[in-house]
Amino acid sequence: MRRLPLLRAAVAALLLTAALSGTGAGAAAVEPEPQPPASAGLLDAMRTDLGLTRHQAKQRLAAERAAVRTEQQAERIAGSAYGGSWFEPATGRLVVAVTDEKPAAEVRGLGAETRLVRHSAALLDRAKNRIDALSAPAGVAGWHVDPRANRVVVTVVRADRNRQAVRAFVERARRSGPVVVTETDRAPVTYAAGTVGGDPYYTGNVRCSIGFSVHGGFVTAGHCGRAGAAVRGWDGSAMGTFQGSSFPGDDYAYVSVHSGWWTVPVVLGWGTVPDRLVRGSAEAPVGASVCRSGSTTRWHCGTVLAKNETVNYSQGAVRQKTKTSVCAEGGDSGGSFISGDQAQGVTSGGWGNCSTGGETWFQPVNEILGRYGLRLHTA
Repeated sequence: MRRLPLLRAAVAALLLTAALSGTGAGAAAVEPEPQPPASAGLLDAMRTDLGLTRHQAKQRLAAERAAVRTEQQAERIAGSAYGGSWFEPATGRLVVAVTDEKPAAEVRGLGAETRLVRHSAALLDRAKNRIDALSAPAGVAGWHVDPRANRVVVTVVRADRNRQAVRAFVERARRSGPVVVTETDRAPVTYAAGTVGGDPYYTGNVRCSIGFSVHGGFVTAGHCGRAGAAVRGWDGSAMGTFQGSSFPGDDYAYVSVHSGWWTVPVVLGWGTVPDRLVRGSAEAPVGASVCRSGSTTRWHCGTVLAKNETVNYSQGAVRQKTKTSVCAEGGDSGGSFISGDQAQGVTSGGWGNCSTGGETWFQPVNEILGRYGLRLHTA
C-alpha cells in the first residue's frame, strides 16, 4: 500500500513472508490442506459466539475438516440417490440423506450417518429453480433447499404473510415441488454503508469491506460498486477499479488494484483473533462453523444454516447464497467468510445486528473465482 502505519506494515510483511513460504497459489481448492493447530484467538471467538470450550472447539474444527472430505465422497457414491448432507455438531459427524438404501452402507463406511428420504437433491434443486423463475414480492425473504427437511423452504416476513401478493407467490411456489413455508421477523438488507472511518475500501460515498485477495486484486460484493467504478483504499488514496460486478441476480465483484498496492492471502482478525492465512477454498457443509471479518463489526463466528438460498432484497432477488447465523452490520458488505483456513465467500446482506443477533448471507467464493477466471491468493 502507499503509506502504511509502521505496525500495519510490519504485520503485513510478516504475513507476506509466511504466505510465500506456503504451498503456492491455485484455483478453487477441492480439498483443504492440513491445518496448523487452531490459534488461541480463534478458539476464544468460537467460545464466545458458539458457546464451546477450547477442547470442544478443537474437536469441532477437526470433525468439520473430515466432514468436508466425506461430503465429496458421499455425493459421488450415492449418485442419483443423493439427497443432500449436513454436519451434525452434536455427534461431530456428517449426515447424508439418500433416497435408496443400496448406497447407504457404503456411505456409512466413510464414517457418515445416513437418513432415508423421499426426495433427491436433484429433484429439490429443480423445484427451487422453478421458484427462482417467479417474481417475488416484498414480504418474501427468500427460499432454499433444506436437506434436513428434504424440502424447499420458502421464508416470508411474518407481518406480510397475509398480503395477497405474498400468498399468491407461496401458492405458485407450492406447485413447483415439495415446499414448506417458514416465517421471519425481518426482511434481509444489504450491508453497504456511508463513508466513515476504519479500515475499509470506498467507492463513491459507499464503504464496504475487502473479501479475499486474488492474483491482481480482490473479490467483494457486487452491490458495493459497478464495473468501471474507482475504488479508494483505507487511507483515501486511489486503490483500483471494479473490473466486473453483478447485482442483483448475483452479488459479487472483482476489483483490480494499482501497482502501488499489493495483496496477501490474509483475513484480518482485528485484534480479536490473529490474522488468518487463507490456504484454500474447500466448501464447508451445512452445520459447520464459519467466521466473518468486516470493517464495521470486525470478527464474529456462527454456523452455516443453508446453501443455495435465493434472497429477496428490495433491489431484487439474488441467488446461490449461503445462509449463516453470523451477525453483521452496515459496512461489512463484501467482507470475508472463512472456515478454519478455507475461504468460503463474501458478505452480501442479512438482518439484525451484532448487539441483538441476526442472520447473514454470503456469496460463495468459488463461484466468483469461476465467473471471472480468478486465482485465489493462498498461503
